[in-house]
Amino acid sequence: MNAKIIYGTAWKKEGTTALVVSAVLAGFRAIDTACQPKHYREDLVGEALQVLYEKHGYKREDLFIQTKFTSISGQDTSRPLPYDPSSTIEAQVRSSFATSLRQLRTTYLDSYILHSPLETYAKTLEAWRVLVCFQDEARVRVIGMSNTYDQTLLARLGEDSGRAVQVVQNRWYEQNSWDREVVGWCRANGAQYQSFWTLTGSPSLLSHPATTAIATANNCSPPQAVYRFVQSLGITPLCGTTNEAHMREDLAAEKLDKGEGNFRTLTQFIWGDVEE
Repeated sequence: MNAKIIYGTAWKKEGTTALVVSAVLAGFRAIDTACQPKHYREDLVGEALQVLYEKHGYKREDLFIQTKFTSISGQDTSRPLPYDPSSTIEAQVRSSFATSLRQLRTTYLDSYILHSPLETYAKTLEAWRVLVCFQDEARVRVIGMSNTYDQTLLARLGEDSGRAVQVVQNRWYEQNSWDREVVGWCRANGAQYQSFWTLTGSPSLLSHPATTAIATANNCSPPQAVYRFVQSLGITPLCGTTNEAHMREDLAAEKLDKGEGNFRTLTQFIWGDVEE
């Protein structure tokens, strides 16, 4: 499934079930979560999926489900953990994966990613090799990394494991210059780049005259125009809105007229004079 936009479930807490159901009914076909009780309710994503299957006629294969292994540095140790932190990295990843399958009520995942690099490269590589095993066993379709802003690390993981990183999910915002180098690495290596903080982290992009021009020409909002611009760069944005009207608007962004001149202006604004 080649989704143009993904519904993100971070920080939805007890509202997760209803929001995921609403998002899918609005038209989202890709859902992102994590086995990290600190910020996600993966179990309630699973509950929402069951509602969609039983009450709305959806099938598992209709949806793209992505979740993450979160290392101990990203967990709240006061909450129940999906693994024993004293066990090996391999055992931790396998335990977290089993928890995710159970909570999401599925036998496979469309995408499974490391939530961030682990504390050492050796541990990151050990965890990555477990993901490679899951993919070889056809339990995961694509594997990737999140919160990784060093393209040399992405390349090294592929070289040392024999399996390239296929998905990167990063903050895409002003403070990291819109992650130009990693986006470029993904383009060059056929990896999907997923962006978060796409709107909230880019106020100058939202208010740019070229964004306003795109919005005016399409009779849409600046956030829709930014989503369409991002998609034109080959980036798949995450959307975490809790507003059903905004869900429908954000989904409709991919159908907006590109406006080549304005898009070139925005590309130069964020990255300088580079090829699109």
